[in-house]
Amino acid sequence: MTSAASAYNFPKASRGLESLVDDTSGAISVLPVLQGEAEKVTESDPLVKNWATVSKFKGKSGELLLVPGPDGSVSKVLLGLEGLSDIWGFAALTKLPPGKYALQLPESAASPAAASTAALAFLLGSYSFDRYKKKTPDTDSGKPQLVWPKGADKQAVSALSQSFYLARDLITTPAEDLGPQHLVEEARALAAAHAGASFNVIQGEELLAQGFPAIHTVGRACSRPPALIDIRWAPGGADAAQLPLLALVGKGVCFDSGGLNIKTAAGMLMMKKDMGGAALMLALAHVIMSGGLPVRLRVMVPAVENSISGNAYRPLDVLQTRAGITVENGNTDAEGRLILCDAMFEAATEKPDLLIDAATLTGAARVAVGADLPAVFSSDDGVWEALNSAANEENDPLWRLPLYKPYRKLLDSKVADIKSCATEGPGAITAALYLQEFVKDLPRWVHIDTGAYNNSSKDGRPEGGEAQALRALWRYLQQRYPKRQ
Repeated sequence: MTSAASAYNFPKASRGLESLVDDTSGAISVLPVLQGEAEKVTESDPLVKNWATVSKFKGKSGELLLVPGPDGSVSKVLLGLEGLSDIWGFAALTKLPPGKYALQLPESAASPAAASTAALAFLLGSYSFDRYKKKTPDTDSGKPQLVWPKGADKQAVSALSQSFYLARDLITTPAEDLGPQHLVEEARALAAAHAGASFNVIQGEELLAQGFPAIHTVGRACSRPPALIDIRWAPGGADAAQLPLLALVGKGVCFDSGGLNIKTAAGMLMMKKDMGGAALMLALAHVIMSGGLPVRLRVMVPAVENSISGNAYRPLDVLQTRAGITVENGNTDAEGRLILCDAMFEAATEKPDLLIDAATLTGAARVAVGADLPAVFSSDDGVWEALNSAANEENDPLWRLPLYKPYRKLLDSKVADIKSCATEGPGAITAALYLQEFVKDLPRWVHIDTGAYNNSSKDGRPEGGEAQALRALWRYLQQRYPKRQ
């Protein structure tokens, strides 16, 4: 077990940048082959054309063809792509043998964007979680390197890749080494890395004293005390106080036993990832601050472990909340919404222009849309339409579920103001309707119910923790809050 005295993951989030280099000497050329253009690309070189024919190269997305030179070594590489925005096609480059490669993108108006996409894809594909693996002399020497593609936005790509590495590391780290206090230190390190950021944390009994009773109730049974992380940031400038306020809230359940409604062994197995919403919001905060987005930012992460002990909260207990709303607890394994409601209500008191929360909240969302698609709820149709458009542009898909008001009655309680969960009906929707009670007065609110995990490895998406929706959210926020020219 590592001490929570300092951050472990955030300082290592830039490690992937070593796979991109500036030196072009000795680099092997990689030629993109867009779908349906394999014959066009190869017709000028009989050797390449014959080799592609023999190898049955079709130029499918992510398909690689290593063309040998006279001495048998690789002389060039063909890479199949659906188009120049095919991020997962570009990610296949990390499967190349050790060596240095240079991507030869066609000169066009799309080239800078394609160059950044290719660079990010290579970084995402180069990711590995090897914290607990023995290091050997050939651990890194056996990996390919890519020359920074011409025109790539190095700063933007670096910040986004660091955000992915941070989120993936946090989610994949076992709970023994990522409890509430570890998450506090990771957030503290994140804030310290950005000029203009401040950091505050409320822990343990102080949560009661300062009016966050639901967070305390859920986390009090663990020997590692519950905490509420609070980061604020604004870019420099005399007009910073006039910028719109953006609030991010992430569920930070560092491990979920289910509490007294204890999970099965199978249900509990992957619960180290139950802080995936917090990881996503911290990752998004990093890219926002790195990119100097013209907003005032507030990030809140309630961090707890849902454990079992003599003082654990119980089914049908009535919980107090920061909002003054009493909650009849229907299930101790539906704890995420209880800690979120305190943090979300506090964030809403400052009337942000937009509030986004993210959580690994319900199994029902995974039943509805599967492991790869985050379910999204939005109180504003225009926000959803813009976010969905950004998601499609980024090939980072999301799926909207409805805030169907007639289902709200399923949360009616005879002993409290509201039930925490319904005993029947669509669980993802009723969970979102519960959260909406705490942000009723906000004009724009987005709730993301994410799986936060790749269940199997694909190009650029290794098995393990994942910042699902990060690219979509970042593109959307850049469009909503454009920088002044």
